Order: sequence, then structure tokens, then C-alpha cells
Amino acid sequence: MVNYREILRLKSLNYSNVDIASSVHSSRNTIHEVLKLAELLKIKWPLGDDVTNYTLESLFYPERKKTSERRMLPDYPKIHQELAKKGVTLTLLWTEYCAEAVAAGKKPYMSTQFNENYRKWARITKATMRIHHKPGDAMEVDWAGTTIDIYDPVTGDISPAYLFVAVLSCSCYVYAEACPNMKSDVFINCHVHAYEYFGGVTRLLIPDNLKTGITKNTRYETVIPKAYREMADNYDTAIVPARVKHPDDKANAEGSVKFATTWIIAALRNHHFFSLDEARKAVAEKLEELNTRPFQKRVGNRRSAFENEEKAFMQPLPIASFEPAVWSTAKVQNDYLISDGINKYSVPFDLIGEQVDIRISNDTVEVFFHGSRVASHIRRLKAQIEPIRKMEHMPQEHQKYLSYAPDEFLNWASSIGESTRKVTEYFLTSDKEPEQGFKYCVSLMKAADRYGQKRMEKACERLLTFTKQPSLRSVLTILKNGQDKLPLETVSKPSHPEKRSKGITRGAAAFAKGGAAE
Repeated sequence: MVNYREILRLKSLNYSNVDIASSVHSSRNTIHEVLKLAELLKIKWPLGDDVTNYTLESLFYPERKKTSERRMLPDYPKIHQELAKKGVTLTLLWTEYCAEAVAAGKKPYMSTQFNENYRKWARITKATMRIHHKPGDAMEVDWAGTTIDIYDPVTGDISPAYLFVAVLSCSCYVYAEACPNMKSDVFINCHVHAYEYFGGVTRLLIPDNLKTGITKNTRYETVIPKAYREMADNYDTAIVPARVKHPDDKANAEGSVKFATTWIIAALRNHHFFSLDEARKAVAEKLEELNTRPFQKRVGNRRSAFENEEKAFMQPLPIASFEPAVWSTAKVQNDYLISDGINKYSVPFDLIGEQVDIRISNDTVEVFFHGSRVASHIRRLKAQIEPIRKMEHMPQEHQKYLSYAPDEFLNWASSIGESTRKVTEYFLTSDKEPEQGFKYCVSLMKAADRYGQKRMEKACERLLTFTKQPSLRSVLTILKNGQDKLPLETVSKPSHPEKRSKGITRGAAAFAKGGAAE
């Protein structure tokens, strides 16, 4: 019913019609109509406590009382029973109800009011909404609160094994699996195994609000982890988490967890398992017993109900089985590397300082930026000292540096001239290792780009006429001063030996005429 009292109260506080409509959840046309009728009838706020919304409705719309007496009341218990049948929906039942009302000479309710009244009846009578239990419609998942003990055969220490339970809402067909922990990758793998066990996929997936499955679930927002959402996308199913503190949203899972706790965990209480594999085999055996156990209140069992009522409505499995992945975020550092916890991998250098998403699977490491994949590497499971890099991820300077090799420098020098080759060869062989001369060769290449190859060859040729131990500084000095442009005969050879001593050596002229300089 429209909240007439609240409309009049908010209008007295000078709220706009749009704000009033948003507050009372009615249309703006309704708000406008109610306020106009109140003005005509001179009804203003404040009103007495005895003036209810029903009283106001009878004043605003006196004809509705007569109309309501002519409406046909739906048979809600019968509607609830019919909804349990395969393929029956509220829309179909409303259509049949309308036909019955017309045949009886009465006016039927509109579909929205029909559905709303049924939900009110179901809520008041605590009846289960049949509309949620269609064949192949939903799979509910949860963890059992009780664990299975695994004994260490050497130390005798006990470690827990956790029981994952998945149940199909319609047939109550159950899948259960013993797990070493309740982490995200294990949780998602259990879903994969459950779909394979059922041989199909449901339209909806209803988990509890556990941290590995749901990051945030409020009235206004639902946040699902990327890895879990990726699994759901792969199987073309939609994740609809149960409301917080509303176990009735996944009543079948709650009941099946209790059932599995009794007929699997409690039934295995006297068994001593020395490995997780032993526990898994025992759980699988008890699972078959559970699914073939006869129903108490109807014919058949969970397996027969699944095969006869639900199997045909399951969505087909995808061609390739899903491979779970772990997602994380990281800020790209100056070395433009990210880590999978074992090794480091490169990303494009222009992402330095940016936040990226990392997807790690068994075989690959993928990096995403704003939803687009920017890097992909084959994952190395053994730790390596050097990071795994790709040349295209590096700046041009770094690419050039890693491509440096003695043969490349010599080939470059040979393309310029013999003298340049001799100088380059000296840089590469004068020290213990060739890499010690790489920086001199790089500077020589930059100088050739600046001054030209012809001048570089002339400068090296002139330098080699003076010494057999050329230096980079000497080559650059000749180029800077333009000495390479002078003929060779205009520059005399140095009088001092090619390899000078460390002390200060005076020439013979210093000792002429008794050794004293005039």
C-alpha cells in the first residue's frame, strides 16, 4: 500500500516530489496525484495517530473499496503446491488464475500484485519459495564445520581435512570432497570437480559469504574475487551469494552439510587416515552411499531424482576444463619486474609506477593493466637467479646494452675502416675481459654518429701513428680539436717514449750549459 501519511509529512517539510517518490518507493505520478487529492480535500499534516493509510485511501479513492470486494482471492496453498512441478512458473499460474476469475465473473489481481501477495503469504506461513528450486537452476556450496583428522605416520601429529559440499537445489544431489585447506585455489578446484561429477552446470551458483568466495556483499554492492568470477565466466554461470546471516537463501546446502556431516564425517569417525588421499577415497565411497540412500518422505533417492528430474536441464560442460589461477596486484618498480613468489618477470617499462593485476596459473604468468593483458610469460617453477625478461619490454638503451657483443663491435668498426677496427680491438683485448671495454666501444660509436665515420677513421689513423695503446680520451680530443683534418706530416711524433714512466722526466735541454736553465 502507498504510504500516504509519509507523503503528507515529507511535503510539509518542503521536500520535492522526486525526493518523496524515492523515499516512499512510489512513482512521481502517484505522489503528484495524492498531493492533489489532499489539497482538494484540504487534508494537511499533522494528522492524528488514528488516521491510518487505510483511512486516507478510503478518503482519496472511495471507489476502490467496492472494487476490492469484486476481486477473486487466489488460492495460495494450491499455487505453492503447483510451483513445485517442473516448468511451472508464477506467470503461468497468474494466467490460469485470471481465466478462473473471469469465468467466475470477478476481477483478477494484476500480475505484480499477484506475485507480491504470494510472497507475503509464503513469508507469513514460512513456506519455502518453490520458485527457487527449478531443475538445473542453482547449485549451492558451503564448507562443513566439522573436519576429518589426518594422522602423520611418523610423528603422530593430527592435521585437519576440510569437507567441501555442493548440492543441486532441485534434486538435492550432493557432491563432497576432502580438502587440505579452504584457500581460494582449492575452493575453485572443488567447483570444477563438482561440475564434472554432475556432468553439467547450473544457471546460478549460490555460495556463502566466505572470504575466498565473496570479498564484499552488502545491500548496495557485491564484490567477487577475480579468480572466482573467472571460473564462473568459464562455466557460463552467475554467482548470487546468499545474504549475510540469511541461511535460508541456501537452505539445501545447509541441510546437505548437516547430512554430509552425519553420513560422511561422523560415519568415518573411527577410521584413522594417514594421508589425504586415503580420506578422499573414503569420502567418495560414503558420498555414493549418501546419494543412493532412500528419501524418507518420497519415493527414490538423490541420484534417481537427479537423473529423472534435473539432469536434462543442466547446461553442458565447456570443452576445456577450467584451470584455476591466483590473482594479485603489484606496483611496477624501476626495474619493471613483477614476481610470482618464485621468479621475477618483466613488464613493459612504461608501466613503471603503475598498479597492475597479476594472474598466476600453473603454466603462465599474465599481467593486466586496466583490464588489458600487457605481458605473458611461461611460468618457471624452479627459482632462477636472473629474472625472465623480454626484449620488447625494455627501453632502447637497455636493449642495445644486452645486444652488445665483441663480434658486433668489430663488425661495426670494420665497416668504418682498418684504423677504427684496430682501436676497437685494443679496447676489447686490453683488459682481462671483453666486457670491460664495452663502454669505450659504445662511446666510440656515439662519437662516430656525431662527427661522422670518415673523421672517426682519420682520428684513429692519426692516433695510431703516435701510440700503440690508444685511449678513448685521445680519440675524442683529436676529433674535438679538429686534428683529424690536418695532414699527417704536419704533426710530428712525440719525442717521449710511448710508455711514460710515472715520474717527471726532463729533456736533455734542461741540463745544457752546466745543467742550469738560463
